[in-house]
Amino acid sequence: MKKILSILLLSIFMIGCKTTASKESGGTTSPSSTEEDLKYYFKGTGNEPFWGIKIGKEEIVFTSLIPGKEKISFPAAEAIKAMDANVKMYKVSNETASATITIQQLDCQDSMSGAISPYSIKVEIKNNSELETKKLSGCGKYLTDYRLHDIWVLEELNGYKVFATDFQKEMPRIEINSSENRFSGYGGCNSMSGSIFYEKDLLRFTKVISTLMACPQGNKEGEFVKALQSTTTYSIENNRLTLSNPSAKLLVFKKVD
Repeated sequence: MKKILSILLLSIFMIGCKTTASKESGGTTSPSSTEEDLKYYFKGTGNEPFWGIKIGKEEIVFTSLIPGKEKISFPAAEAIKAMDANVKMYKVSNETASATITIQQLDCQDSMSGAISPYSIKVEIKNNSELETKKLSGCGKYLTDYRLHDIWVLEELNGYKVFATDFQKEMPRIEINSSENRFSGYGGCNSMSGSIFYEKDLLRFTKVISTLMACPQGNKEGEFVKALQSTTTYSIENNRLTLSNPSAKLLVFKKVD
């Protein structure tokens, strides 16, 4: 019995040391992730009966406890977008089944867990041999690209390389938490924070707030923040994060941790 207690105490001590070391390192801990996380950009679930759906750039996969519909894969399809609301519809089919999937940006509460998701989803699905369509409803969310989860230091602003002399003390930086869809950082004069809005092929920095320190003449913080808030899309390559909109490449950051 004493031996077992000693092992338990040693295990607790080792876990505590690892946690402390992680906090003291000051680094950004990336969420558990694999290449699978990049394969699908939206996931939804529903209950009674339980079902799930994963939407990706190559395929859409529907799973359920419904007899004959345990797992159905469809080729990927482009969304049909509503003009006046954030609603997207996918019409898909294969050799044996067809489905219509509608995603709406609307708070949705899981009927079992009570958890709130930012999107509601409806699925109408049937096998080709059936006359009636099964109608299902549930909740879902877009899966923010885990590669964004890092600390990024500014290298280029509106097409030009930046230098320390363009800012008050140090180069602007942002730290993105992809698990919570939030960011914080330094704009070149003031500390800042805000939220990120992520959907397929869409990234926006929103609800940006900052301290109110007066910036010296010539400081480019205002230009930096304006470019950040104008972002609509991104790319990641060679440890560089590039933020753009349809008009131009706005910002280039370098990964630093």
